Amino acid sequence: MKTGWTGVFKGIAALALAGVSLASAQSTYQPKFPGDPARSEAEAAALGYMRTVLRAQTQYQRKNGKYAASLADLVHTGSFTRRMVNPERGEYTVSFKSRKDGFELTMTPKQLDAQHRSFYAEEDGVIHADEEKAATEDSPKVK
Repeated sequence: MKTGWTGVFKGIAALALAGVSLASAQSTYQPKFPGDPARSEAEAAALGYMRTVLRAQTQYQRKNGKYAASLADLVHTGSFTRRMVNPERGEYTVSFKSRKDGFELTMTPKQLDAQHRSFYAEEDGVIHADEEKAATEDSPKVK
């Protein structure tokens, strides 16, 4: 089907008449799975990274009787790769802290807003989020 520029302009005009800007029409987040709690592509990537780390930590703990002391220790555990050790994850920065009997994992957005919440998780595997400040174990759980 050939629409040409006329079709493109008509489509943009229809969006404008409907009160939808071209930017918002292009940036509406499409959930990746039923119940996806992400609010943007950046959040989906950050949450996916956190789930990968949490699964790898669970596997590491089962095999070694303790949690990994660093992200580098998780390489080749589950689907955690060497490339994932880099703390710069697109629009987020990873922080990992080892504790005596556990760990803390945080994802801090470069811009904190409703589509770029901060995230926190520890050895219990529950991810917490906050859109106003750094997330902690007291922040609301991600559904």
